[in-house]
Amino acid sequence: MYRILAINPGSTSTKIAVYEDEKEVFIKTLRHSSEEISKFDKVTDQFGFRKKIIIDELTNANIDIYTINMVVGRGGLVKPIPSGVYEVNEELKRDLAECRLGEHASNLGGLIADDIAKDINSHLKTDNVKAVIVDPVVVDEMQDVARVSGHPLFHRISIFHALNQKAIGRAHAAKLGRKYDDLNLIIVHLGGGISVGAHCHGKVIDVNNALDGDGPFSPERSGSLPTGQLAKLCFSGDYSYKDIKGIIKGNGGLVGHLGTNSALEVENRAKSGDKQAQLIQNAMAYQIAKSIGEMAVVLKGKVDGILITGGIAYNKDLVDYIASMVEFIAPVTSYPGEDEMGALAKNALMVFRGELQIKKY
Repeated sequence: MYRILAINPGSTSTKIAVYEDEKEVFIKTLRHSSEEISKFDKVTDQFGFRKKIIIDELTNANIDIYTINMVVGRGGLVKPIPSGVYEVNEELKRDLAECRLGEHASNLGGLIADDIAKDINSHLKTDNVKAVIVDPVVVDEMQDVARVSGHPLFHRISIFHALNQKAIGRAHAAKLGRKYDDLNLIIVHLGGGISVGAHCHGKVIDVNNALDGDGPFSPERSGSLPTGQLAKLCFSGDYSYKDIKGIIKGNGGLVGHLGTNSALEVENRAKSGDKQAQLIQNAMAYQIAKSIGEMAVVLKGKVDGILITGGIAYNKDLVDYIASMVEFIAPVTSYPGEDEMGALAKNALMVFRGELQIKKY
């Protein structure tokens, strides 16, 4: 039996979990108030604060950290890398700590995992306990032709829900009694951002930039916009660069149309007869379906399944709308919600079982 500690720092929370093989024996979400977080100028300044509360929670739960066999952290904003499990080395720590590719709370995952693993190794006088990260959002397996945009000043970037998409792909393959690497899948993650990925025999060869790029609009992001209108808006003199960034990410999508980032609220409004909410919800589903169609073309029509996951996948009306448009391509299966903690632990367990090899960053 292997004991795995999973750490997933978010902007206002820290999730921690302990697994014994596949069995979850402890899980906790620690919420952080704006007052607590505002004390720190940078995300990395929160390192000591976050590590202490993790250790305190484990101690209070009577979990002996010296029984942990691997510490796995949520991958942060690092350089583009293929999918996999990566040992936290000096170069990775440097990129995370210096936020060279962006500042986000998830950067703390690998840093805290490494420090806890070092504490364990020092206490046990060994170096057997590894600290790793798994499938950060910058996983990049795109084929070269997918990177090219309509102008050399712009190129398409892979930023998506890699951890959950890969986990769902493997889970679906296991359900079919097949291997993820043998299937062609289109996987859709419906969350605050929406990503639609073309999984070709284990590699995501094309996917939209779900952070601030193209693709369907989502609860907070505008997705692809009419470029001529956007350019005109930028030079109208009415909007600053910050305003435009807010339109693209933060104040777009459901927020822009309906004044809320809660997909559940929009669902309830639509069910209660709010015509505008119905239209916008259908429009979001319509754009998602169009993106699925694009990825079907990427896979040359050879699609073994379309998988829909993420929190918004609990909305049956929205999923049914999507399915009605794309089920001619391949069977549609819904996996509502997400299990990032379980996905982190599962990848670590696959390393122990020899199903995955630890990669070097």
